[in-house]
Parts: sequence; C-alpha cells; structure tokens
Amino acid sequence: MNWFFWALLSAFFAGITAILAKVGVENISSNLATAIRTIVILVFAWSVALATRHEPIASIENRTWLFLILSGLATGLSWLCYFRALQLGEASQVAPVDKLSVVVAIALAAIFLRERLTWHHWLGGLLILSGSVVLAYA
Repeated sequence: MNWFFWALLSAFFAGITAILAKVGVENISSNLATAIRTIVILVFAWSVALATRHEPIASIENRTWLFLILSGLATGLSWLCYFRALQLGEASQVAPVDKLSVVVAIALAAIFLRERLTWHHWLGGLLILSGSVVLAYA
C-alpha cells in the first residue's frame, strides 16, 4: 500500500468528518464541539501509538518537537475555524473551501521546502481553486 491509497482513505474519512461534524455542531457552540472532537482524537491517536511500535519519546529531537507542536497549533486553529464555518454554512460549501488548504500546501511546499512545481501542480491547484469558488457560490 503506497501513499496514494492512504491519501484516498484520508479524503474519504475527511468527507465523512464534514457530514458528522455538521450534524454534531447543530446544537452546541463550535468551540465546545471542537474540544469534544479533540478529546476523542487524542484518546484514539494515543491508543494507536501505544499499540504500535515507535521510537522512544525521549529520543525525539527538539526541532521535531517544535514543528509537531506548531503543526498541532495550526491544526487546532483550522478545526476551530472549520467547525464555526460548518455551524454557519452548508457542509457542501464549507468542505470544498476548506480544501483550498491543498493550494496553500502546494504554495508553501514550493516556498519553504523548495519543492519544484510542475505544470501539473499549477493546473491542479487552479482547478481546485476554481472548483472551490464555483461550489462556494453555488
């Protein structure tokens, strides 16, 4: 199983997440909904990590800690914004706009990771951007 298989599974579960979250955020604040979801993810992620082999936590370098912490903060901010958007809008419009993160990731990968962008990246990014705009205003 390669990266593409796992990426497809990620997209599938992210799609399910949008629908479940939209229903779950109907009658409570979006911030509380995000906190509840985060607790479930915390327990689930630690269960998987403890059930599988991994390097000792003490061996993790400071740079790795820094970037994982920053990534966690960015994820938390993303989730807070996503749940608020779902509370205010339609899932069929919020989810595609949220996927503009793909375009942001492509641009940041080129700028900070020095990944070389091909015409495929440009075309794909443009199509995602166009599709998100079309669906947001449908």
